[in-house]
Amino acid sequence: MRRLLILIPIAAAALVLAACGTEDVSVGNPDDEAGAQLFADHCAGCHTLAAAGTQGSGNRSLRAQGPNLDQRQVVYEDALYAIQNGGASGAVMPQNIVVGDDAEAVARFIDQYSGTQVEDSPRPSADGGSGGESGSGGSGDQS
Repeated sequence: MRRLLILIPIAAAALVLAACGTEDVSVGNPDDEAGAQLFADHCAGCHTLAAAGTQGSGNRSLRAQGPNLDQRQVVYEDALYAIQNGGASGAVMPQNIVVGDDAEAVARFIDQYSGTQVEDSPRPSADGGSGGESGSGGSGDQS
């Protein structure tokens, strides 16, 4: 009986800690659920992404704070590179945090759902006016 009284608070604490940094996965396409759940399971400690219900680290002073992916659009190839190589800038993200088909599912999920809070700022055109195309053939993305 005494062991049971000790184990109950430990189990309750483990459940509370397991939920830190995540809410519910919320994706529009059922095909994206696997990638969203993998992201929530492996990336929630450092990255914010609303569709996965993740809020990154609660301690913003930690060096291990990944980018807020609601505020940064990341394409599939860049996401897969970061997953396989430990981030895009050699920071503290572990290499191969997920691998194989799981890595591809997470990269597809990030490609589909990242950048939902990105605001396009007006860019001057090549003729000095504001807005419009600059004639460079690009989208103005300076990744």
